[in-house]
Amino acid sequence: MIAIGCDQAGFQLKQAVMVHLREKGIEFRDFGSFEGESVDYPLYGEKVAREVVENRAEFGIVICGTGIGISISANKVRGIRCALCSDPYSARMTRAHNDANMLALGGRVVGPMLALDIVDAFLDAEFEGGRHQRRVDQIAKIEGK
Repeated sequence: MIAIGCDQAGFQLKQAVMVHLREKGIEFRDFGSFEGESVDYPLYGEKVAREVVENRAEFGIVICGTGIGISISANKVRGIRCALCSDPYSARMTRAHNDANMLALGGRVVGPMLALDIVDAFLDAEFEGGRHQRRVDQIAKIEGK
């Protein structure tokens, strides 16, 4: 299951992502915002991140205007590795090398077609482990300090 959330600036892109996930038969849960009302993105970054770290969702997707603020918020939750991606290559590599468990998008930065390619690249990629596991472990060690 994918947890998904956004602020008002990410609302339209979130709608497109949810349609895409539904068409692909991928289960998701929408954590808001709803109706595009003005909200504070940290609340939604944290809501989605908690779903991921508490194993109620395999991955999270969060969207705000640039993707920056909501990704910073999500990354404050211990165990989250949320990557802001603006291209499919970065999305694929953050899964393969960083074992990212959340994807952030900028609703005012990437258009819907590109965003769907980014989502697909993220969800289709797998963590490669090996030397990359050592680095993910180092990230977790820093987080634990």
